[in-house]
Amino acid sequence: MDWTAGAGREIAVIVPCLNEEAAIARVVKDFHAVLPGATVYVYDNMSTDRTMEVARAAGAVVRQVSHRGKGNVVRRMFSDVDADIYIMVDGDGTYDAGAAPAMVRRLVDENLDMVVGTRVDDDPEAYRAGHRFGNWLLTTLVTRLFGRTFTDMLTGYRVFSRRFVKAFPSLSGGFEIETEITVHTLELRLATAEMPTHYSARVEGSQSKLSTYRDGFRILKLILRLLMLEKPLALFGSFAGVFLLASIGFFIPVLVDYIATGLVPRFPTLIVSVALLTLSVLSLMTGIIQDNVTRGRQELKRLFYLAAGERADARVPLAGKEDTRRLARG
Repeated sequence: MDWTAGAGREIAVIVPCLNEEAAIARVVKDFHAVLPGATVYVYDNMSTDRTMEVARAAGAVVRQVSHRGKGNVVRRMFSDVDADIYIMVDGDGTYDAGAAPAMVRRLVDENLDMVVGTRVDDDPEAYRAGHRFGNWLLTTLVTRLFGRTFTDMLTGYRVFSRRFVKAFPSLSGGFEIETEITVHTLELRLATAEMPTHYSARVEGSQSKLSTYRDGFRILKLILRLLMLEKPLALFGSFAGVFLLASIGFFIPVLVDYIATGLVPRFPTLIVSVALLTLSVLSLMTGIIQDNVTRGRQELKRLFYLAAGERADARVPLAGKEDTRRLARG
């Protein structure tokens, strides 16, 4: 593979890790092999095994994050690492390092903000049925709520532009970080692409940190929260419609009695109808106000995105950058 698509740009391979002693050395060496000019950063999430020592011995720059959760690790990586192109990959050895040069080339040639490595597997043990179904379900839900999305929303293999990384307001703490990245991309209508990448089973001795139900529930909660923040008019407008229909349903019998007798014998029903109508109006007004707030926040995100382009040291000669990389590796 020709890795020179990123020539003249500093490439950082950022690897979130937790107890990956069995696989991390291979991950570091594979990325060094296909991207010789890149720096591999391993961010350890308080592992209880020898992940840090093994990664350092393999040639990675190793740092530690004390707050548990992949989202916390990603937030720290995005904050700390300074580069032109970022390759984020899990440290479990399941992703194909050989696909990275092509992903980098596509990011550069098409001037994209993110290239997503869509998992393609031929081993049933690589991608469990429960995780596959959960990914499909969540991807379908996000598509319904936010529009066009990705085939594999929860993949851990992505290539980012500097502009994306430095303008991404990461808030997630755990594995829902991929969902947050996806929604952020859709919200700002950023330029993205997908590329199929081989996905293999974990190496012997490596165990998955995913919990199908717990992490799926956390991702679902994040989607609902993001819906309230990013699509408030749709959410509160739906509530307003439900309350309005309920109000009409309660009011019709009262109106029928009044037309027939000139009296309102169902006064409590009338009160409920008026209360529901009031809730409908309040919900609609809340949605309108929140929608205006959201638009202002989206404008700020866009401005931060536009301002996060060029690095402060972008014009430093490449020889100087190489010296910096050597110092970083110790």
